[in-house]
Amino acid sequence: MGEGQVVIASNRGPVSFSMSESGRLSARRGGGGLVSGLSAAADEERALWICAALSDADRQAARYAADGRLDTAGYDPGGATVRMLNIPPATLHRAYNSVANSLLWFCHHMLFDIPNKPAFDTASEREWASYREYNAAFADAMAHDAGERARTMVQDYHLTLTPLMLRERRPDLRIAHFSHTPWAPRDYFRLLPDDVARELLLGMLGADHVGFLAQRWADAFMDCCADVLGANVDRTHGTVTNGGRVTRVGVHPLGVDGPALCERGSAADVLARERSLREQVGDRALIVRVDRTELSKNIVRGLAAYRELLVTYPEWRGRVVHVAFAYPSRHDLPEYREYTAEVQRIAARITDEFATADWDPLVLQVYDDYPRSLAAYRLADVLLVNPIRDGMNLVAKEGAVLSRRDAALVLSREAGAAAELGADALTVNPYDVTGTARALHEALSMDRAERAARHARLAEAATAMPPHRWFRDQLDALG
Repeated sequence: MGEGQVVIASNRGPVSFSMSESGRLSARRGGGGLVSGLSAAADEERALWICAALSDADRQAARYAADGRLDTAGYDPGGATVRMLNIPPATLHRAYNSVANSLLWFCHHMLFDIPNKPAFDTASEREWASYREYNAAFADAMAHDAGERARTMVQDYHLTLTPLMLRERRPDLRIAHFSHTPWAPRDYFRLLPDDVARELLLGMLGADHVGFLAQRWADAFMDCCADVLGANVDRTHGTVTNGGRVTRVGVHPLGVDGPALCERGSAADVLARERSLREQVGDRALIVRVDRTELSKNIVRGLAAYRELLVTYPEWRGRVVHVAFAYPSRHDLPEYREYTAEVQRIAARITDEFATADWDPLVLQVYDDYPRSLAAYRLADVLLVNPIRDGMNLVAKEGAVLSRRDAALVLSREAGAAAELGADALTVNPYDVTGTARALHEALSMDRAERAARHARLAEAATAMPPHRWFRDQLDALG
């Protein structure tokens, strides 16, 4: 693609495949917040997007394609040329499930069950070798495909080692890495084996520029570089110098594309679901949450806070409904299956305790329906976003943009979005169930004029850095 080319690398790509019983492949736009944000940005660039084949159907599509480059006829890959890597399934499983999602995700979100996990043994070494092999496959593909002086954008915790590997293969390239998660504080990061911790940081520092969603995550990364590597950290200029190389550290908070989101939120399928939901709950106030059933999202404590609201402030019984849309996530990991089951158990207890003949206090649905989620945003009086830790959290921003009822936002102080939205949200300690219940009561009771003023400022902040600007800022940081 030549000089000026942009190469994106991420675990999940802008397209995924399914296979019919007859063996026919069909494609659809890839899911997930990372893909959505990058797809919008890639529309404006001459981008080559390198991703992994994540399913049997993906692997079949990659085998059919010349050098893994997909024929994009018949679907929209977001303006990018797509190369899908057919990494051996066993390697992918160990790299993705055992390391990325069970080790690195748990570390950065501080989710370890410390008395029992993590525990590192010979199996861990084999898993780490697969993670290294997985990252090397991306580095090889990028080194092979990138034109002279291309700018390369490596995404997230799945590909932490790739920048240095790519630097060793193609020192002429400009390399950026972006973390969509939090970064663990240095004491927690030290739970990792010393050689793993060093390799992770050295891999990141192979980039010219590393980016984070919030300053606190960037600061934590620089702390780890100083503590583990003994690197020279210049916080004034946002640089880390190690082994004679300088890596710039930047903060790039991701927002939403307001006009595009509002257009999608006005579509017929969303309006139909809005009417159906309103018929279901009547004219009652709505507390809305939309999440994956992911351990860091803190759904169980959110439901416990709603129950405490009904106990402590009984005037809301019959006047409010909690709409909790939570779709399954990572069900190949046992911790996630059990967490989803616990969400359903506490929801059933709330219904059993408080429901009456004409009032169901809770609407819980554990399956994915994007138009239904947009409809819930439009109807929300209160939006509950209480993650234990979150790199950013776009739900807080999407809800602020789409609400037609000037929704008040109850927001965890541990979400990256709190840096931008905290002044106009009701911020909570995500572990404090009583405090969250009190914030829900305050949000429901808030004066309408104050709610409207806060909501206007929330919507403005949420759209300040739409995906195309967020992506462009990172490209500009590469020079």
